[in-house]
Amino acid sequence: MFGLMAALITTVHIVACIALMVTILLQSGKGGGLAGAFGGGSSQTLFGGRGAASFLSRATTVLAVIFFVTSLTLGLSASHRSGGGSRSLVQEDARRRAEQRAGAQQPPAGTQPATPGSQMPGAAPSTTTGTPGAVPAPPSGAPAAGTTQPAPTGGN
Repeated sequence: MFGLMAALITTVHIVACIALMVTILLQSGKGGGLAGAFGGGSSQTLFGGRGAASFLSRATTVLAVIFFVTSLTLGLSASHRSGGGSRSLVQEDARRRAEQRAGAQQPPAGTQPATPGSQMPGAAPSTTTGTPGAVPAPPSGAPAAGTTQPAPTGGN
């Protein structure tokens, strides 16, 4: 039943959009508008001297109200169908990243964190000193952390 109602509101919304575009384009502005291309002089005599402007203005107002009401209805129904819609995509992405960081910081359940000097059988020996937060030494030939090298000179 809800799907039929959503389809009906969507159809009314699309028809209102198209009709709103047509009525706006048919109104003659300061430069004559698109109404002049379809015989602007004869269209005003059809509704009277000022009748076409007031008719198109009223039609634009009614169609704009229909457009806004159907837009709000479709937006609210979409947010209710998606489970409340209280979170945005940015919030969902931030929540996923926080969960990933929390999962990366905690060891998997059932395992014990490695302590210095304890290795699993058959594992390669550790190259770190076992101090938490220690930075491994740079490979030979590389500058130590925090030191700067002089800029190369362009001479021959």
